[in-house]
Amino acid sequence: MDTAADKKTTSLGTIRIADEVVSIIAGLAATEVDGVAGMSGGLVGGIAEILGRKNFSKGVKVEVGEQEAAIDLYLIVKYGVRIPDIALIIQENVKKAIETMTGLRVVEVNVHVQGVAFPDEKQAEEEIVRVR
Repeated sequence: MDTAADKKTTSLGTIRIADEVVSIIAGLAATEVDGVAGMSGGLVGGIAEILGRKNFSKGVKVEVGEQEAAIDLYLIVKYGVRIPDIALIIQENVKKAIETMTGLRVVEVNVHVQGVAFPDEKQAEEEIVRVR
């Protein structure tokens, strides 16, 4: 297993897909699902940090082999969504996106829900930023 990049050799040369590319595809596919508030950078002092939608590789851990990939997603869901249903949709969306774009076979997509975003939470954060 080459941890830096997925490597395929063709008659014309070598094709390499970096792990970061697979991470970005997975993060983008996950955040496209309605009900996902954002990706989580992990637990910092016990509090999950919601990252902006522009940094798609954050909150994503990938293990890429020669022909297979395993994905771990750490995310925040919106309050009111049914978590098992949204997790299944995320798994399917991420699997389809990676397999279509890279040709890798996705063996697992693990969804780790790190928190719940409440509707007023974002508005409150914006008000705090304006006050400072």
